Amino acid sequence: MDYELQKQVVEALIFATDVPISESKVSSILEEITPAQAKKIVEELNSEYSQFNRSFFITRVAGGFQFNTRKDLSQWIKKLYRGKAKPRLSQAGLETLAIISFRQPISRVEVDAIRGVHSGGVIKNLLERNLVAIAGRAEGAGKPLLYGTTKEFLRYLGINDVSELPKPKEIEEIMGKLREGDEGAQTLIDALAAVEEDDESGDVAPADEPEAAKPEVEVDDSNGKAQ
Repeated sequence: MDYELQKQVVEALIFATDVPISESKVSSILEEITPAQAKKIVEELNSEYSQFNRSFFITRVAGGFQFNTRKDLSQWIKKLYRGKAKPRLSQAGLETLAIISFRQPISRVEVDAIRGVHSGGVIKNLLERNLVAIAGRAEGAGKPLLYGTTKEFLRYLGINDVSELPKPKEIEEIMGKLREGDEGAQTLIDALAAVEEDDESGDVAPADEPEAAKPEVEVDDSNGKAQ
């Protein structure tokens, strides 16, 4: 197989997949090339797309490759999907997800302490959406479950690794520019600020008690009804 055909096959595999595909997976399908060669081909393809000013490019997300459209074309893409937007996370979901992403692995009790309310229902919702997963058990009394983010979380944010997340001190400016006026974004900012304050003080604020005195309403993102 000549090199041009190899490039076409790599391009076709990335185009056809519904989840990010790694260079190792590409190499296992196109046995003539190594993972390093697959990565080089992707770089060449992106160079060609840029040279000819194409509307798309290949990006690395959640450990694999996938096609993305250019940001400057987003206003027309939004029109295409108007009324078909994916269900958004509730404010409680955004807040809890932010805490887990910056503190993982973390137990529910620790999340409760930072948020000041019981988070069991919210974490259950995040588990069902595959945005977080059980990451083991903590040492000590009771050995509580620990939670961390997943590859689906990386896809949700469009990043390749959690190390690409902005630092808590950077999040307010970034979210302000990207989602100005979004209450969910402000909740995320507040959650990250709480994590940062906790990091600086070394203490965790106690959760409100009892749970029944401060019930938490979790929103079913699929239909907007309270559970």
